[in-house]
Amino acid sequence: MTKILVLEDEASIRSFIVVNLKRHDFEVVEAASGEEALEKLDNTVSVALLDVMLPGISGFEVCKRTREQYPGLGIIMLTAKGQEENKIEGLELGADDYIVKPFSPKELLARINALVRRLNTSDKSDEAGGNQIVSGKFVILQDERKLLKDGKEIELTPIEFTLVKYFMENANKAVHRDEILNNVWGYNYVGDFKIVDVNIRRIRQKIEDDPSNPKYIEKVWGYGYRWWGGGE
Repeated sequence: MTKILVLEDEASIRSFIVVNLKRHDFEVVEAASGEEALEKLDNTVSVALLDVMLPGISGFEVCKRTREQYPGLGIIMLTAKGQEENKIEGLELGADDYIVKPFSPKELLARINALVRRLNTSDKSDEAGGNQIVSGKFVILQDERKLLKDGKEIELTPIEFTLVKYFMENANKAVHRDEILNNVWGYNYVGDFKIVDVNIRRIRQKIEDDPSNPKYIEKVWGYGYRWWGGGE
């Protein structure tokens, strides 16, 4: 059973989320504050739903600490409508996705299920193609879900790994942001292109020699991005 931590200080909203998750057979851990969430987080939690505005430690700080301590855990931020900066800040701190309040149970479950599928991917479909994907200086070890650059591991979040893997499978090809959303976040994703751009910015910070002058992930203006694994 998938365990989900729900961090929300408003009891009515937290109850609404918890009831809907339990109806769909998720195990739920509740937290009303950032401090409580950090105490209850452990390796058995698969996904954390983190409200942004909290008394005490903010949802952003919880996101940052959670990502540092549990790099493989899925994180979805709960943001208020119209607060664009909250979305971007959460993504830059390592969140995999965000949901804007108010949201429907259907949207919440769709986002969680899509993230859980990515987290639980065993890559059985990759076995026929071998364990490794190689592109220039980069190697993906699919079974271990690791990215190596010049033989050294680069730590990625689950979303970042899926995104790099998609790029490497489509090396030297310009891919539209819509294609990226569909293949990494899932078809019919309800969101915008900012989630693509912020994740690519995060990845560049990790893989580029000079993130301000990227040579591995090239922007194709008005369209999307292109992966140059060789950096030529």
